[in-house]
Amino acid sequence: MKLALLSAILCFIGISASHAQIKDDGALKYIDPRIGNVGQLLEPTRPTMHLPNQMIRMYPIRGNYIDDQITSFPLNMVSHRLGEVFSIKPDDNTLTAASWDKRMSYDHDLEIIHPWYYSTYLIDKDITVEFAPGKKVGAYRFGFPKKTVVKSILFNVFNNGNASWNFSGGNEVAGMETYHGDIKIYVYGLFNAKGIAGVIKNGQLSQDASVEGVSAKSWISFAANSPDTIEFKYAISYISAEQAKANFKEEFTGVKFNSLVKAGKSAWAKVVNQIQVEGGTQAQKRSFYTALYRCNERMVNIAEGGHYYSGYDKKIHAANRPFYVDDWVWDTYLALHPLRAILNPAMESDMLNSYVNMYEQSGWMPTFPVLFGDNPCMNGFHSTVMFLDDYRKGIRGFNVKKAYEGIFKNATQATMLPWENGPKCSLDDFYYAKGYFPALAKGEKETVSLVHSFEKRQAVAVTLGGSYDDWAVGQLASELGKTNDQEIFNKRASNYKNLWNPEEKMFLPRDSSGKWIPIDPKFDGGMGGRDYYDENNGWTYLWQVQHDINGLIDLMGGANKFEDKLDRLFREDLGRSKYEFWAKFPDATGLVGQYSMGNEPSFHIPYLYNYVGAPWKTQKRVRFLLDVWYKDNIFGIPGDEDGGGMSAFVVFSSMGFYPVTPGKPVYTIGSPVFSKVVINLPNGKQFKLVANNCSIINKYIQSAKFNGQPLNKPWFTHQQLTSGGVLELQMGPKPNKTWGI
Repeated sequence: MKLALLSAILCFIGISASHAQIKDDGALKYIDPRIGNVGQLLEPTRPTMHLPNQMIRMYPIRGNYIDDQITSFPLNMVSHRLGEVFSIKPDDNTLTAASWDKRMSYDHDLEIIHPWYYSTYLIDKDITVEFAPGKKVGAYRFGFPKKTVVKSILFNVFNNGNASWNFSGGNEVAGMETYHGDIKIYVYGLFNAKGIAGVIKNGQLSQDASVEGVSAKSWISFAANSPDTIEFKYAISYISAEQAKANFKEEFTGVKFNSLVKAGKSAWAKVVNQIQVEGGTQAQKRSFYTALYRCNERMVNIAEGGHYYSGYDKKIHAANRPFYVDDWVWDTYLALHPLRAILNPAMESDMLNSYVNMYEQSGWMPTFPVLFGDNPCMNGFHSTVMFLDDYRKGIRGFNVKKAYEGIFKNATQATMLPWENGPKCSLDDFYYAKGYFPALAKGEKETVSLVHSFEKRQAVAVTLGGSYDDWAVGQLASELGKTNDQEIFNKRASNYKNLWNPEEKMFLPRDSSGKWIPIDPKFDGGMGGRDYYDENNGWTYLWQVQHDINGLIDLMGGANKFEDKLDRLFREDLGRSKYEFWAKFPDATGLVGQYSMGNEPSFHIPYLYNYVGAPWKTQKRVRFLLDVWYKDNIFGIPGDEDGGGMSAFVVFSSMGFYPVTPGKPVYTIGSPVFSKVVINLPNGKQFKLVANNCSIINKYIQSAKFNGQPLNKPWFTHQQLTSGGVLELQMGPKPNKTWGI
């Protein structure tokens, strides 16, 4: 009764029991991995336990937070939303072949979730499960009731490929699972007690010590007089069984479970305490620091023992620095990579170097680099923008000439078609010649076999995204003194204008003969608007010209009309019911009028008021969006978080500034939710943002100073930030419509 009462009280005041257990004055107490664990329409966030940007990641396998049953626990999440390897689960009953399929009910209120430690109570079995992550290792503890007669640990695999388990010495296990068809992943582990092991063969329990085949299952049982807490330490390798043992020895020599927890907590404290805030509400701090935690989930370093496995040529390579995989650039180039360029430029450099290695090994600069190679999701070559942005922010340590070679090859020889990878096709040749991607009329049958049957041509989205990417190629060419390339790609950067319909004041599709295709930009284009747009409608893609905002303003007829159109975006009705709209555009969540807070292409839009003399509207919109859509509860993420992409928007916007145009080392100012933000920079300096009188009501900037000098424009540079600048804002309850214009 006392525990239930305490839990209820803590939930009432917004602090879970798990947070109450952190005796730390730093930011760790604000991290709640459950935020967003119930998705609006699509994927929820997962309560992921891992070290910052490290390979081992674990979460309980369940539908979402509402699900009160856990299927199993993975030894590793290989890639963000792209699969796991090696499942483990406890059992206290006599085993049968059906035991592996039984789900385990748990008590939500007794679950403890921190990035460095996890515990849950399996209510039907009276078993407590604990987990702590390392870099290439993990540790589980299974607490059984005293005098439990049968204490078993069950192993399984997640992927439909060849797998194996082998037990030796009564407490040692080695396994292999085939991931993504051809990648062998290895595990080596030790138990703290000796037991009797067995496997499943021909659907029956067998006390054989090994098994190999598809869906290989195994188990180990411990006698009643064995320890009540069965501990399992393990290591994972993408290289070999021998390397898994070496990883085990490296991280577990002299290290106990509690030491792993302590080291993980210290690693996270170092990362999240790099940004210190004052003021704001408890809820705002919880949302902010949880977002910062999620910004360190990807990319992950898979180098081990001076080597790494590459899915780009299917070989093992020697390495004297980290090799990173697991990035979805369409989601992360907007804010996550720019955030890392501030907080950890050395890691960002290693990531860029990894991209260059991937290009050299595969022949293409990747777009969604994961363990098995490039996973060509979405559209665009936005790694191009990432390279330009980092280069202009002074990040080096990678072969920029080789990077440019790959970028140039993508821009001239690779297909721009969504969800495809490889050489160009006739549609790409058309784009090079005519300056836009041709679309099909409604109901017209596809004629190009390379076009993805579900993702379609996305003709407007591809043209707009390609224009931004081409601008980035031209800008990087300029940085490297390649004047001919600069001229070519600067022209291609204006291709977006070829789809501007001056009558409709929208970006609309054209066919191969140049004729406009009449559509309703709110609703046409099939599922997700993919015939013409992508996951969002024409109202979102109206603003996808980050690289040439002044050009877009001119197309709309000037600053006043641009501002009016922005206002209309946030007020325009759907023209139909929400259920009808979302049946076609399930990714366009977090709606405010036609604005979709729940999808990445919308992130920069509320900041565009800064470019037309109405910064106070940016301040109003950003505060409203953060308050409405980013709550500190299980529903607190408005769309697919995508491993840090959306969370980086929260981090930047909560601090009070945002990189509208990656590739231009400039930040535009919004409205901070905190009265003081201090970023401890890797160069030993601090960037400080002070917002005097900041509160929920006082969200409008009255005046500003940078390093003590009056600031009358709503932006500052990356160099000013990294030099240890001080931005001081005077906040008030009503807008100062003359500041920043």
